[in-house]
Amino acid sequence: MSTLLVHHATLMATMDNQGTEIVDGGLYIKDGVIIAVGKSDLLPQNADENLNLDGYILFPGLINTHHHFYQTLTRVVPNAQNGNLFTWLKTLYPIWANLTPEDIQISTKTALSELALSGCTTASDHLYLFPNGSRLDDEIQAAEEVGLRLHASRGSMSLGESQGGLPPDRVVEKEEFILKDSQRLIEAYHDPQPGSMVQIVLAPCSPFSVTSELMRQSAKLARQYHVRLHTHLAETKDEEEFCIEQFSYRPVDYMKSVDWIGEDVWFAHSVHVRDEEIEVYRQNGCGVAHCPTSNMRLASGIAPIMKMLEKNVKVGIGVDGSASNDGSNLLEEVRQAMLVARLKAGLDGASLSGNATPPLMTARQALRLATRGGAAVLGRDDIGSLEVGKSADFIAIKLNLLEYGGALHDPVAAVVFCSPVRVDYNYVGGKPVVKERQLVNLDEHRLIEQHNQAAKKLLSLS
Repeated sequence: MSTLLVHHATLMATMDNQGTEIVDGGLYIKDGVIIAVGKSDLLPQNADENLNLDGYILFPGLINTHHHFYQTLTRVVPNAQNGNLFTWLKTLYPIWANLTPEDIQISTKTALSELALSGCTTASDHLYLFPNGSRLDDEIQAAEEVGLRLHASRGSMSLGESQGGLPPDRVVEKEEFILKDSQRLIEAYHDPQPGSMVQIVLAPCSPFSVTSELMRQSAKLARQYHVRLHTHLAETKDEEEFCIEQFSYRPVDYMKSVDWIGEDVWFAHSVHVRDEEIEVYRQNGCGVAHCPTSNMRLASGIAPIMKMLEKNVKVGIGVDGSASNDGSNLLEEVRQAMLVARLKAGLDGASLSGNATPPLMTARQALRLATRGGAAVLGRDDIGSLEVGKSADFIAIKLNLLEYGGALHDPVAAVVFCSPVRVDYNYVGGKPVVKERQLVNLDEHRLIEQHNQAAKKLLSLS
């Protein structure tokens, strides 16, 4: 048995149902689980380890609901800098066709390290192409070295250009193999228990890269094994037009036709959805991974997140691919989510005086998306808030920083409104992943060197 006392945090935001914020608060943790929450002086005082957070703000760990780790190797590729989604993909597919298992491993470590330093404790990744012997196993094994919780999505592409799809034929797989490998991965790695470090998700890539039959069979397999389903949906107008032309459905109706509507499903983006489609999400418990920076970067549009929240749709935040965001900073994505929601409110007719109509997203709402919202999207009730019985996933940020100067009358809002910084501490299941702004399990400088070498080699092959 190991115990950890986290105490004297200047402010602790628990993100529980009541939005409790405790001055001079802390946690008592036993074997990676929170057993007491409250004022520091009222907590048990005997512990194997003490972490004094006087001068810091304490939050639950942030949860990333959509990413593509491998894309850290192809940030700001010149010919892909100024295209929309389809142009961007066609530029990068040939480069990604040269990925190796070693590339998957190093990019996983890089993306997860960047996420950890920005406050992420649980990350969902969507890996959908497996060239040159690459496997999802490469990602899972690399993630173990970093120490974050991982929802590893077994993505797939089976509809190549010769069959009317978007990706080149050389990066697609046979559907029989995809399903067989998906079953193998679930049986080998999926852990549904509270506190689990790895869960498997089945995630055919998108309507324009897989067949309807693969969508149906993936849903059937996922429900047989009680794992979740994930895909890109309603990201761009091009996708909408593709679905209407190919399937005679808009994207959400197409999901209905292939049995992809339910509480076990979440969609990345959902930018181009109508009110009645948001209602479908609400009625059926579908979740959404909101990726504001990527949507801006690729000129995809602004997702109607406030409408979704008004309907009690489950919404989390995703940094999305590091070649359509060019970063993996989850704290920054929280800020972007708040700002872009406010921009949309303005475009939709918010009043310039008095109360805004429609309402503006608050800093606390944005943080809730990245904590409780993300946990709901991933189907987990063991993470997302600092409460008794939950896993001890927490982050702490020093308040006496230049970036927060003049903003400490509301430290919670300061973390969102002001420039994002590295977190000072990041603990997952009571174990440190970041201490004093430094990675605990990896050498950051060595990691950067290895990653840059891999990226240079990958681009040289294209």
